[in-house]
Amino acid sequence: MSPTPPAGYTVRPATPADVDGARAVMLDTFYKEFGYGYVPRWHRDVTDIRGTYLDDPRHVLLVAVHDGEVVATTGVHSRGPAHPPHPRWLAERYPSGTTAQLVRVYVRPEHRRRGLARTLVDAARDFVARTPGYDCLYLHTNVRVEGAEAFWRSTAKEIFDARTTGEHGPGVATVHFEIPL
Repeated sequence: MSPTPPAGYTVRPATPADVDGARAVMLDTFYKEFGYGYVPRWHRDVTDIRGTYLDDPRHVLLVAVHDGEVVATTGVHSRGPAHPPHPRWLAERYPSGTTAQLVRVYVRPEHRRRGLARTLVDAARDFVARTPGYDCLYLHTNVRVEGAEAFWRSTAKEIFDARTTGEHGPGVATVHFEIPL
C-alpha cells in the first residue's frame, strides 16, 4: 500500500525530467543546511542521478512535487556503508548487494512539517520490501541537522552512535540506523 502524500503534493519515482530539480534540492541541502557543500567522495550520486537511481531497477529516487517543482527527495541504492570512514564491523553487518541504503532524505525548509519526509521514507521502505535481494534498510544521518535525530528515532532503530568517533570530521555528528521492513 503506497503512503498518502500531504494535500497538494505528489510523491513518486523520479523521471528524467525531475533530475535537475532533485539535484537542486540535494545541493542546496549540502551548502545551506550542512554548511560543507558538495564533497565528491560522499556525493557522487548527485552528479549522476540517472545512472545511480533511474537506470538500476534495484535503486530508486523518490521525489515530492508541489506546483510542478521538486521539493523533496529520498533515494535507495544497494551499497552498504563503506569502510573507511565507517567502522569495519558496520560495513560487514550491512554488505553491499543485500543492504538497501536510504539516502538523500531532504525536504526544502518551506515544505517541512507536513509529513513529506515520512511519506517518502514509507514509500522507500515499500520499494525495498518488494525488491528481491534486500535483507534490510540501513541509513546514517548527521544529527546536527535540526529535527533529524528525533525524526529518525521515531522511525528507525539506532545501530551505532558515531558522534564520539568523529568519523566524518568536525561538524558532522553521525548516527547509524536500521528501518524494519
